[in-house]
Amino acid sequence: MTLAQLQTGFRDRLTESAVHVPAGLAIYQNNYRSQLVGCLQESYPQLRAWLGDPAFLQVARTHIARHRPTGWTLDAYGANFGATLLAVFPDNPDLHELAWIEAALARAFVAQDAVPVVASAVQPVDWDRARLRFTPSLSLAPAATNAADIWWAMQGKANAPESRMLDRPAGVMAWRRGYVACLRSLAPLEYGALTHARADGHFGRLCDMLVAQLGESDGIAKAGSLLADWIGSELITGIDDHA
Repeated sequence: MTLAQLQTGFRDRLTESAVHVPAGLAIYQNNYRSQLVGCLQESYPQLRAWLGDPAFLQVARTHIARHRPTGWTLDAYGANFGATLLAVFPDNPDLHELAWIEAALARAFVAQDAVPVVASAVQPVDWDRARLRFTPSLSLAPAATNAADIWWAMQGKANAPESRMLDRPAGVMAWRRGYVACLRSLAPLEYGALTHARADGHFGRLCDMLVAQLGESDGIAKAGSLLADWIGSELITGIDDHA
């Protein structure tokens, strides 16, 4: 038996139910699970407060039973906690959306640094060929609930609103501006435009998409206002117009 096989076997025994664990391993299993629960509690403080300790502990135990740590540090352990929430609470999408917000803000805070474009320093650009480069800290996700409003209220120590479904599916984004991780709700149009622009990068095709939805005059105007807002929010780290 190799050392790796021995370590894997020991780890597997720690994740078994208590009735299958020899008495001598019980203390190790308790410490192991306690560390993972603590990691999840630290990673999702607002979600824990929203769910309450008993329900959070229940879903944390389910996650630990289904997902073993795979990263070099425990910081990455809760990355897929939202999937467990969705499986355990399929009728409560606010929970996995709230988990996504907390995880995305944590990722944004430690994301690779990138110098944002400053509006006053933008050189003349051939906008028909222009491609936008976005900050590595940007994360986007669809939003079906008011989870962002819940997070903001809890973050500000205010009374959180009741969970509700949005009238129309929209979006939410997290990114880092300077040294601060930021969160913003996105209207459906901007969420679609930003998702398209980050995936494609081509500003001309973004304009085409918006023109198709709003008409030529309003579509071009909307593309310009979105670009100005994205630059002002430090989402854009480069604009290239070379072939």
